[in-house]
Amino acid sequence: MSSCTRVALVTGANKGIGFAVTRELCRRFPGDVVLTARDEARGRAAVQQLQAEGLSPRFHQLDVTDLQSIRALRDFLRKEYGGLDVLVNNAGVAFRKTDPVPFHIQAEITMKINFFGTWNVSTELLPLIRPQGRVVNVSSILSLSTLKQCSPELQQKFRSETLTEEELVGLMNKFVEDVSNGVQEKEGWPSSTYGVSKIGVTALSRIHAWKLSEERRGDKILLNACCPGWVRTDMAGPTAPKSTEEGAETPVYLALLPPDSEGPHGQFISEKKLKQW
Repeated sequence: MSSCTRVALVTGANKGIGFAVTRELCRRFPGDVVLTARDEARGRAAVQQLQAEGLSPRFHQLDVTDLQSIRALRDFLRKEYGGLDVLVNNAGVAFRKTDPVPFHIQAEITMKINFFGTWNVSTELLPLIRPQGRVVNVSSILSLSTLKQCSPELQQKFRSETLTEEELVGLMNKFVEDVSNGVQEKEGWPSSTYGVSKIGVTALSRIHAWKLSEERRGDKILLNACCPGWVRTDMAGPTAPKSTEEGAETPVYLALLPPDSEGPHGQFISEKKLKQW
């Protein structure tokens, strides 16, 4: 491979929305597409499924909770391609309401994968994004509704245009700590671990977009958070109204924004439309 070859990468891509996004990028993205998954066997099986459809993704193992795994992926991209053109941060988890796992453990695991996984992957891979690159963080419309359930003080912090990465990380850690101590309600948090983790993803997207605008002004990189909708996946269950293909539409739309696009950037997009944070 050479640095002339363009490359797109999707995290958590062996099933569900990530798999559907990868399939669509294989069809439409002018370059290589890397399917990543935590479990190597499942990831390779997903690649074979797409190959049977006449598509040719590449595979690389990635556990978003493991810094060593993230850095191995970073080194692979640097060596094989000299950079990265499209990053779709899709890997995520949600516990069902009936899950017997204790609430404080759910909070810890959900935050570790959904927020800190996205944060760590972004920290390592954003420096590789080439001019006119696209970054899509798969969040959820629940980040908006859960934000409205936070105390006015927390809402103000999350909506602040001066919120720093360090402050956001501190808030996400505080939620897990407050849940562990059983004081989350008193501290102004809602009871949705998934919703709060996705508040983090949406807020992080805004911070990273501002950073890119400041540090790489001329590079025309666009970074956004989005909601794929309520999709029939292992996570959301069989009664959801959308197919995985329909769920992939908004992330793929943002991943393939034309090179001359001025925006959206630093926004939250649902059904290809901007939603107010």
